[in-house]
Amino acid sequence: GAARLLVEIADITRFPNRAHFASWNGTAPIDASSGEQVRHRLSRAGNRQINRVLHIMATVQLRNPTEGRAYFDRKKASGKTSMEAMRALKRRLSDIVYRCMISDAVATMAAGPGGHRGTTTDSSVTDSHPPAGSSEKSLPGPAVTQDRTLLPAVS
Repeated sequence: GAARLLVEIADITRFPNRAHFASWNGTAPIDASSGEQVRHRLSRAGNRQINRVLHIMATVQLRNPTEGRAYFDRKKASGKTSMEAMRALKRRLSDIVYRCMISDAVATMAAGPGGHRGTTTDSSVTDSHPPAGSSEKSLPGPAVTQDRTLLPAVS
């Protein structure tokens, strides 16, 4: 799931806020109200692969006593149906994924050119020809092959 998120989302900074991200992944609620009945339903649009990953995350959260399970139970206690509570949980997970990926992107930008804190352009990490120690240098000349002595066959 994490790999799918990284591949499909690519650059999280292309989404200006969590609402745009939720709309893109299909977890933003759609108004399905009629008359005095105020309801929202889950969008069938958006990136279905990311939506599936979020659905699996929500399902796993519901199987175990986690914060997600407590959130789902609070939504059910407030009068939401199971489907509505699941929609709310998926949106909450979408917001958490967005927040984590944004914080990682900010940390990476602050890290430096090599991707690690303290890395400079003078570092061997970013140099095209890193220095080689004596143990890393190749041996001069071709390797010499030695004849192997065959062991006698055991009968």
